[in-house]
Amino acid sequence: MGKTTLKEFEAVFPLLVDEIMAVLEGYKISSEAAAWYRKVLEHNTVGGKCNRGMSVVDTYSTLTNQDKLSDEDYLRSAILGWCTELLQAFFLVSDDIMDGSKTRRGSPCWYLHEGVGNIAINDAFMLESAIYILLKKHFRNTPYYIDLIELFHDVSFQTELGQLLDLITAPEDRVDLSKFSLEKHSFIVIFKTAYYSFYLPVALAMYMAGVATPENLKQAHDVLIPLGEYFQIQDDYLDCYGDPEHIGKIGTDIKDNKCGWLINQALAIATPEQRQVLDDNYGKKDDVAEARVKKVFLDLELEKRYQDYEETVVGKIRTLIEGIDETTGFKKDVLTNFLNKIYKRSK
Repeated sequence: MGKTTLKEFEAVFPLLVDEIMAVLEGYKISSEAAAWYRKVLEHNTVGGKCNRGMSVVDTYSTLTNQDKLSDEDYLRSAILGWCTELLQAFFLVSDDIMDGSKTRRGSPCWYLHEGVGNIAINDAFMLESAIYILLKKHFRNTPYYIDLIELFHDVSFQTELGQLLDLITAPEDRVDLSKFSLEKHSFIVIFKTAYYSFYLPVALAMYMAGVATPENLKQAHDVLIPLGEYFQIQDDYLDCYGDPEHIGKIGTDIKDNKCGWLINQALAIATPEQRQVLDDNYGKKDDVAEARVKKVFLDLELEKRYQDYEETVVGKIRTLIEGIDETTGFKKDVLTNFLNKIYKRSK
């Protein structure tokens, strides 16, 4: 099926910003406030890879067997894609404040921009509200309008639950590895990443294509959630073992006290001596401490452990995809396309 390009996808966004601005004009807000909101939308929503948003368009193409979408179908699927990107922007602006992060996509985090500070909290809320403005304008007369709204609400809450468990399990300023576990890690990555990054784009396209029956949504969910968990575990692995030039950043999970896959694997098999090294050094903003942790990871052969995990989980996911019932209007290709983008990726 046809694949949208970032250039095509990004061309839709200025139209949506203008629509949102028209709502502000209707409220007769000051030009200064309107200019602020426009900047919030443009700075925080555009500039990423847009994989989630473009996945909505591509999934819709696959589900409807169209190599080239009509202008109307492209626009409507791209609007749902941009709603996904607005959700991502809302999460990132909020997360950066909570984590005290310094940079995002190569420039200072939004809250660190001159004159922004805590206004960024309200800006995050307004990024989320833009989703519902666009859904109301473009989908209010569709039979699946309320399904879209409930899906965004459900996925937002699931992501916030994942963030909550992450924040109370692994605060950057208080290291306590006894709070870590593989079960907690699994919940965090499924709720914080898999639902909004993998299930949401596909479910949106399914509603638009008219194939979002409870059975089909379950078929999609049961593959996309383990796929999303695998993606995040792969991310944890690349943070430590990936090539920074490829990834575009230097990994900081060890210094940031992240409740990641590698540390949880290490805790499950470490000797008492190795455990002591991890307790003493994990989560410290210190190159020497980080090197000590990495030495334990090396001794425990975590790289091989990850490679074994990858082959096992991909085998299971392929089996799940093979079991998909396509007579219901759902298509295996949707899921295979996602898997092919992730398997053995290096960035």
